[in-house]
Amino acid sequence: MLTRQYYLILSALGIASLIILPQYWSAYYWTALIIIPYIVIGFYDLFVSRSNVLRNYPVIGHLRYGLEFISPEIRQYFVETEHSGRPFNREQRVLVYRRSEGRPDFQPFGTQFDVSTVGYETAAHSLNPKEVPEEEGRTVVGGPECKKPYNASRLNISAMSFGALSPNAIEALNSGAQLGNFAHNTGEGGLSRYHLAGGGDIFWQIGTGYFGCRTKDGHFDPAQFAERAQTDAVKMIEIKLSQGAKPSHGGVLPGAKVDKEIAEVRGVPVGRDCISPPTHSTFSNPQGLLEFVIQLRELCGGKPVGFKLCVGHKSEFMGICKAMVKTGITPDFITVDGSEGGTGAAPLEFSDRLGMTANEGLIFVHNCLVGINKRDKIKLISSGKVVNGFDMVQKISLGADMCNAARTMLFAIGCIQAVRCNTNTCPSGVATQDWRRMRAVVVDERKHNVANFHRENIRSFLDLVGAMGLSSPDELTPFHIHRRIANETEKTYGELYQYLEPGELLEASGPDNSFTKAWAAAKVDAF
Repeated sequence: MLTRQYYLILSALGIASLIILPQYWSAYYWTALIIIPYIVIGFYDLFVSRSNVLRNYPVIGHLRYGLEFISPEIRQYFVETEHSGRPFNREQRVLVYRRSEGRPDFQPFGTQFDVSTVGYETAAHSLNPKEVPEEEGRTVVGGPECKKPYNASRLNISAMSFGALSPNAIEALNSGAQLGNFAHNTGEGGLSRYHLAGGGDIFWQIGTGYFGCRTKDGHFDPAQFAERAQTDAVKMIEIKLSQGAKPSHGGVLPGAKVDKEIAEVRGVPVGRDCISPPTHSTFSNPQGLLEFVIQLRELCGGKPVGFKLCVGHKSEFMGICKAMVKTGITPDFITVDGSEGGTGAAPLEFSDRLGMTANEGLIFVHNCLVGINKRDKIKLISSGKVVNGFDMVQKISLGADMCNAARTMLFAIGCIQAVRCNTNTCPSGVATQDWRRMRAVVVDERKHNVANFHRENIRSFLDLVGAMGLSSPDELTPFHIHRRIANETEKTYGELYQYLEPGELLEASGPDNSFTKAWAAAKVDAF
């Protein structure tokens, strides 16, 4: 490799030849076109560049950074196996592409998984399979205090904001939801005209920044909320407490994406990083959260209102449960996110090291609601990595009533997992505000892909439920899902986890199990 010494020698020889041998300039014209830029770049690398590599290896060192720049594509296209890619492997991505495009998704020659691997999961089938009717692909959301319950699909589009996603992507998702008769969560970035353009049902998410219903100083504005929440397309309201990819951290939209339109939708300055606070200013404890639920339900005309969280300290969620018992107030639904969830931008440590996984959080929340005799009044939504029908079976077996999917819906509209969501240079036009890139998402084409993916996953889900000998997804229990553990054995989730009996947390003596310490530490007046 060319070190700085070799570079200086070659540069000196090149300059000398151009000065000493002017009669050969015409002959060396094309050579000069190479030598001069080589010298200029080299001098910059030697004396200006902040890179150690370029200071020691001028010019030629740029090859290292060029290869590093394309290394993610090299790994994805040429190195990774069917099951080694992260966060979604090749087999998962291809399945979404096939289903969204209406192509056959059959697998020849048997499974490619090592079915004896620890952690491998299966469902128990029946010798008496059933045919599950299509209406079982829906469930009604709305508790006793809800005046306008919503008949929701078992699978909907999870929270992704306008700003994080392009206008074309948002409109394609919503149009697909309208075609497939399911719902589209706005994410915390506000209710934009693109969410309404397709005519699909909307779950409006209210985050800590109160985008779309905020005062100039960033607090909640009841009048703005009431005006927009009573829009016919808005079917449910979701208060965002936290999300799995960055729990206890506010949303981040880089300033490069905050154009005039996004600024108007969110009520923030143009061109500046849009960072929502880590906590709500409207309430500060579990009882305040439930009172906010009541306020929103009244302002929106009685539509279902709930909240979303990634479970962290168990005692904090149990504090919410104690507040439900004390006040008698219950949300209509709770969305449980997991630490494996995705986002457009988050600190690495928050994504990698904080939060409970979706399945563990789901089991815990389900147990707590059973333990306070509120489970029948509250629907549970599981949000996180729903790729196929088995994922839905698994999550509903563990306690969910329905599921949300985010990144797999993006695959349906053309996402290639380039992992450049925060740069505004998304190559497929999904996560960008650059009009030259976003035009790649053709709404009239991609909306059919979204509807196809939803339809095929619901079909697969109901087929699996029937193959297990059940007539309804509501009959699924943790004992239907088997997980391979050590020593060539397997157990059901019903055997792996402890489950509370109805009302067990309310008994005078309190629970005498793994929930004991967290329940004792739970407070109504503080998180």
